[in-house]
Amino acid sequence: MYRHILIPTDGSELAEHAVTNGLALAKFVGAKVTVIIVEDPFDWLSVPETRAAQRQSLDALAKHNEQVKQHAENVLGRATDAAKEAGVPCDTMQVANARPYQAIIAAASDKGCDLIAMASHGRGGLSAIVLGSVTTKILTHTKTPVLVYR
Repeated sequence: MYRHILIPTDGSELAEHAVTNGLALAKFVGAKVTVIIVEDPFDWLSVPETRAAQRQSLDALAKHNEQVKQHAENVLGRATDAAKEAGVPCDTMQVANARPYQAIIAAASDKGCDLIAMASHGRGGLSAIVLGSVTTKILTHTKTPVLVYR
């Protein structure tokens, strides 16, 4: 069946539910997991281009990077602990990419994952079109099977 499951998470309650269920599936089928969090890179376009702003830019970048690092460590740490408790081999990865779906698809391919198990907020209609959906984009663009938790 499945030997390596990729579980994307953003740390939200819904994503944590998918992590829990993905780990349960992995335990049941004897698979290992990789848990991935994709963070937005620092938005340099939001920084004014003045000399006085250069120092602010560096400070903002440092603060942003520290917050991203802390968030990722917390989220991935919880996933690692849950995997350890479930007895499931687990790797973690943090990726910076403005298009999370691309990073998730690339990670599944690079790691040789044979399933992506992830959450969906279940938005439909206009809100899905306007906001977009990482899950929908993954379903549309990946060749790897995807299991969606709601």
